[in-house]
Amino acid sequence: MPGIDPSVAPSGAGCVECDAAGGWWVHLRRCAQCGHVGCCDTSPAQHATAHFKATGHPYIQSFEPGESWFWNFETETASEGPALSEPDSHPDGQPVPGPVERLPADWQQHLNG
Repeated sequence: MPGIDPSVAPSGAGCVECDAAGGWWVHLRRCAQCGHVGCCDTSPAQHATAHFKATGHPYIQSFEPGESWFWNFETETASEGPALSEPDSHPDGQPVPGPVERLPADWQQHLNG
């Protein structure tokens, strides 16, 4: 399926840009085409959507344990899709939001929408 490559591994266990900048996230999303892991739109930085805008890669999959849904940025619809390469989520023990050591005391005040 165009825009989905099941063979590509995720870029890591957390948001690539947040990890590089010392930031934090609420939920994680994985690009189904290249494996980039970015933070959700509720997170302060919204890196998954920024990745779509920069690359045009249309599909993300939830990178949360127990979730397998896909989102199509072009049609703004959720759907099911093929199994992607392992791992299919961040580690079960990884807190949400996280990483806990980088959360500001007033983290709830920084959430989007």
